[in-house]
Amino acid sequence: MAQQEVRTHADRLEIGHLSVTFHRTLRIPDDGKNYPLPPSLGAFPIRKVSDYADRVPDDWREHGGVFIPMYQREALWMSFHSVTGKYGAVKVGIGKIDALTGKKWSEKLHARRQDYMVVPGQPWLDGINAGKEFIKQFVAMPLGMGYTVEGQLTGKEDVGGIQFKVFPAKPGREPEPPVFLHHDQLAPASAKHEYSMPAAQSAAPAMGLGAGGKMTQSIYPDPHGIDIWDPERSGRCFVHIATSMVWRDITGEEPPATPVSAELYTQYGFPWFELYDEDKGDIGASGKLGGVKTVKEMDKEKGFGTQQDDSTVDIDPNQIKNADPTKVLDGKW
Repeated sequence: MAQQEVRTHADRLEIGHLSVTFHRTLRIPDDGKNYPLPPSLGAFPIRKVSDYADRVPDDWREHGGVFIPMYQREALWMSFHSVTGKYGAVKVGIGKIDALTGKKWSEKLHARRQDYMVVPGQPWLDGINAGKEFIKQFVAMPLGMGYTVEGQLTGKEDVGGIQFKVFPAKPGREPEPPVFLHHDQLAPASAKHEYSMPAAQSAAPAMGLGAGGKMTQSIYPDPHGIDIWDPERSGRCFVHIATSMVWRDITGEEPPATPVSAELYTQYGFPWFELYDEDKGDIGASGKLGGVKTVKEMDKEKGFGTQQDDSTVDIDPNQIKNADPTKVLDGKW
């Protein structure tokens, strides 16, 4: 059977009919508080490994796929939507660790401990599934220091990056596609802001994802059942995370500037987000991922000073905007 085609389009990764966008965002304070969902400050650019085969590290050529640039300790979130409106199941791995269960990455779907999301339905993923209805934010860290989720759960940091596996519905078993608002009918793009500030750079060629502060987010149960997803027509892609300097060396392009702090963003009165999703449910927390230490906790363990301001940010309730997950396409705006 034909496998799902992998494409890049503008700043999106497309695997079959599933589209993934990687969003630059605020790094929320790691202060024990659950924060609302942070905004998008623009999409990370995406480039194909094959287009720079003579310049990328050897292991990148082996894995293939695509790569994005990030600064050390920068945060990201992912948005998902269906290009065609058809449903699909998507697995997300970070350094060959399942981002929903904390188990070793598997190419198969599992229902007893759901290790995948359904799109349309799950609009965003901002971090690892570390607690009931909350996640710990994705934060980029260099390999070899033990900070990443991969390093903490396996004792090794050999892989890094992000992995995706996408499963379409079996022919003749596709659920009726949902009705979405056109993107132009959503809240205006003025909710998206661009700012910059200096940030430390890393000389390591690639990075993985560690854990940051907590925010409120649910991972929804599959409403259709695992049997409708077609493993014979799945598609997969590896996403390498390049440091800012390596991105510049490979592509000749400047990486995006890093965003402002959560505190300054909030002082300006810009929006945070929450979902009307009480009826969607939650697959439950992963015990493995719940025990993953945050970057701040790893700094303390290693005797390093605080690398970011983790003072609690007080958010005016009027700054928290509500969103309906059935009417969101590719961003929190």
